[in-house]
Amino acid sequence: MLVSAEDMLKKAKAGHYAVGQFNINNLEWTKAILLTAQELNSPVILGVSEGAGKYMTGFKTVADMVKAMIDSLGITVPVALHLDHGTYEGCYACIEAGFSSIMFDGSHYPIDENVAKTTELIKVAKEKGMSLEAEVGSIGGEEDGVIGKGECADPNECKMIADLGVTMLAAGIGNIHGKYPADWEGLSFETLDAIQQLTGDMPLVLHGGTGIPEDMIKKAISLGVSKINVNTECQLAFADATRKYIEAGKDLEGKGFDPRKLLAPGFEAIKATVKEKMELFGSVGKA
Repeated sequence: MLVSAEDMLKKAKAGHYAVGQFNINNLEWTKAILLTAQELNSPVILGVSEGAGKYMTGFKTVADMVKAMIDSLGITVPVALHLDHGTYEGCYACIEAGFSSIMFDGSHYPIDENVAKTTELIKVAKEKGMSLEAEVGSIGGEEDGVIGKGECADPNECKMIADLGVTMLAAGIGNIHGKYPADWEGLSFETLDAIQQLTGDMPLVLHGGTGIPEDMIKKAISLGVSKINVNTECQLAFADATRKYIEAGKDLEGKGFDPRKLLAPGFEAIKATVKEKMELFGSVGKA
């Protein structure tokens, strides 16, 4: 059964750890993340971008697959299925499809329109028992074709959106999606601290968790970050393990070309990456 992310994030905020959101792209991804969460007794959030949802033939296919997999694998830890960087239309599609959590990214709208649309979606999400994440200030890097440079959000705008009643808030603190460039200036803890002071108990979200040094992640958690998104790192681990398998000629040995064998090393690599992140975020044993 899917749950909203609200309880798991409130506990994380109070307990000074973070729950990982791991984006899913197909069956292997989903299975690897769910099994790792169960093995480590950790709550988990499965993130689905609109692009990935489309790739997997629609949000309903994704929700049905995840629910059936939780059932078949006997997963008992809390699992939230979350729309990542949702458009206004995408949010409604996921509400309809049976997701348990949505992110409305209204950061490209003028603040008044962002507020109006967020307010409306909060009401709908509350009626359905779903959690809702909002974003203030664009997160840098490329996310489904939108490129931003890692800006810092305005703490007062963050408070304004938090006060609308969202479950969690993603605020730009110099973080970016994808690989970090060599000249990256690091996270702005000053901004994070100011946001945390104004938003109080609100769980804060760190996007672009790939490539942020461990000490920065730990510091961000100590300043109220309770949800950290990881996507690129799992993709890189999967690609690397798959490349090694093919370069070693293993796909040419026996039935090594069978997708179940061909994708197995990548599957294990995702599990290892997720385990490493859950240990770093402090969510192990917190289910």
